[in-house]
Amino acid sequence: MTFKFSNEKIEQERKMVFAEKPLLHLIAPCKINDGILRYSEEEKSFLIHNFEEKHLAIRFFIPASGSGSRMFQFLYEFRDGSNEASSGQAERFFNAINEFAFSRHFPDAIQRKIENRTIDFDELVDYLLNDEGLGYGKLPKGLVPFHKWGPFVLTPFQEHLLQGKKVHTKQPSFHFSIQSLFENQITDIITSTEKTSGFKFDVAFSEQSIQSNSLTFKEDGELYLDKNQEPFTRPSGHGALLPILNEITEEIIFIKNIDNVQHFNESQKATETWQFLGGLLIEFKKDAQAVFEHPTSESLVKLNNQYQLFNPSQIVAMTDPKEIRAALNKPIRVCGMVKNSGQPGGGPFWIERNGNYSKQIVEKAQIADKEDQHKLLVNSTHFNPVMIAMNPYSMENEKLNLLDYRNDDAYFVVHKKQDGTPILYVEKPGLWNGGMENWNTIFVEIPSETFSPVKTVLDLLEPAHIERS
Repeated sequence: MTFKFSNEKIEQERKMVFAEKPLLHLIAPCKINDGILRYSEEEKSFLIHNFEEKHLAIRFFIPASGSGSRMFQFLYEFRDGSNEASSGQAERFFNAINEFAFSRHFPDAIQRKIENRTIDFDELVDYLLNDEGLGYGKLPKGLVPFHKWGPFVLTPFQEHLLQGKKVHTKQPSFHFSIQSLFENQITDIITSTEKTSGFKFDVAFSEQSIQSNSLTFKEDGELYLDKNQEPFTRPSGHGALLPILNEITEEIIFIKNIDNVQHFNESQKATETWQFLGGLLIEFKKDAQAVFEHPTSESLVKLNNQYQLFNPSQIVAMTDPKEIRAALNKPIRVCGMVKNSGQPGGGPFWIERNGNYSKQIVEKAQIADKEDQHKLLVNSTHFNPVMIAMNPYSMENEKLNLLDYRNDDAYFVVHKKQDGTPILYVEKPGLWNGGMENWNTIFVEIPSETFSPVKTVLDLLEPAHIERS
C-alpha cells in the first residue's frame, strides 16, 4: 500500500534529520539510594501481599513484532564468509544443535544425519531458516521455539501467557504488538496452548501503523526513493507503539519485551518481581494521592524521601498547592533495573534539560560525544528497565492521554544502508525514553535472574533457558 506524504511532513522530517541533534545532558548515574530504590525481602513480601490482596484490572503489554532473523545473523555471516568471528559461534551452534528446543521439529532424516555426524552445515541452516524448511529466518522472534518443557516446546508467546497467568488470581489480559502477516500463526499457537493447558487467555493484537513510518533521506538531503520511485520508509522505532499503549485502559499495565522470558521452570523470580512491582505501584499511588489531597511542601518532601521521584532541588521551593498537585498528577511507571553486567545499552540517569532536572532512562545515542558524558555513562551501576509496571490514570483516577507526557524532541536519527546507499531517518522518542520523559518515575533494583534476553540463538544455551528436572 502506498501513502501520499504531504510536503509539510517531508520538510518536517528532513529538518529533524539534518538539524542539530537534540541531546540530553547527564548529571550523574542513578544509584542505590540516589534515584534507585532497594527493598529488603521483608519489605518485598509486604508489597507482594498488598498486590495479591487487590483485584485491579491487569494487562501485559508485550512488544512482539521483532524479526527472528537477527537471532541467526552469525549463521548467515559464517555461510557467506563475511565475518571471521562468526566461525566460533557457528561451531558452538552446530555442536549444541540437539540442545535447542526447535531441534524437535527436525524431520527424522535430518535427525539421523545429526546423530551420525553426516549432516551438511548448509543443509541444516537452509532447513532451519528457509521457507522450504522451518522458515525461522522470516518468522517473528516470538514464534521461534525457545524452550523444551517435558514433551512440549514453547515459543515466547506461549511462555508469556503461561507465566503471566501465575501473577495474580484475577485473570490478567495480554496485548501483543505484532506483524499482522503472522497473526493467524500466533492465534493458532495460542489456541493450541489453551487446549493443552485447559486455560483460556484474553489476548488482543495490534500492529504498528505503516503511516507512522519515517521517510528516509540520502546524505545530500534528497528523499530516498524505492524501485517504483516512491518515498522509501522505515518503521520509526518503539516510540511508535505509544499510541497503541495509550489505548489500554487497565489500572496496572506490565511491560516486557517478547524475548526477555525465562524457561517456565526458572520463572518464579520473574513472577514474584511482577507482584513486587505491582505492589510498589499500588503503594506509591496511595501515598501520592494522600499528598495530592492535602498538598504541602513538607508532605511532598517526605514522599520524595521515600520514593526518590524528584531531584531535591526541584521541590525545595515548591510550596504552591497547585504546583505540587501538577507535579504528582502524571502517569506513573515503576521500572525494574538489574545490575549492569556489561550488556550494551543505556541506563538510569539524573539529567538536565533547559534548567530542569529529572530521572530518565538514557541511551548512548542521546548524549553528546564528549569525554565527561561518556565517563558518566560507563559509571552507571544499573541497566535499562527489563520490567515496567505502569498506571495510566491521574491522581483523581481519570485516564490520562499518554501522548501529552512524551518529549517530541527526544527523537533519534538512524544511519543505515539500503541497497548499498547510506540513508538517514528519524526514530520517534523511545517508548521508555523520550516517550515517557514527563512521567513520574520510580527506579527499583530487581534480581538479575529476571533479565535473560535472547539476542542470538546461542543465548538459549544459558541456564535461564534450559529445562531442569
